[in-house]
Amino acid sequence: MASPTLITPTSTPKSLPPIKTKPTTISATLSPTTTVHQRRREFLSTTSSILTTTFLVHVAPAFAASDEEYVKETEEVISKLRTTITMDKNDPNVATAVAELRENSNSWVAKYRREKALLARTSFRDMYSALNAVSGHYISFGPTAPIPAKRRARILEEVEVAEKSLKRGR
Repeated sequence: MASPTLITPTSTPKSLPPIKTKPTTISATLSPTTTVHQRRREFLSTTSSILTTTFLVHVAPAFAASDEEYVKETEEVISKLRTTITMDKNDPNVATAVAELRENSNSWVAKYRREKALLARTSFRDMYSALNAVSGHYISFGPTAPIPAKRRARILEEVEVAEKSLKRGR
């Protein structure tokens, strides 16, 4: 037995009475026939356009790193990377050198990966790849584990290509 409130194919739905809104007089410039929703929409659009233009004018553009700064910092990271991965495994300073390299590489990546102009550069791509390989090795095997010869050769090759690209402005 079906409930009388259920809609069945034979029953016809009852229409709801129309919602009546009373015009309120918020502003004398608006006609009394405009609804509250229209007034709210006008207010919000006006306010947002005023605020948007105000903030856009006063906000300074994001400071993009200069080319000289990128080249200088990349060369510093390259030299740090070369000295760190060529250190002898019995050297007592290996762990601190690896920690410094990871700190430098993390700050370099965090600073330059947001720069759209640098993402297409060969130097950035190769440097990022080399830093990723070194960081991944030390994360997986610890700061005192020596990098295998094959991996070290590939990393040094990527660093050399990145350095040549830097000198060419790429």
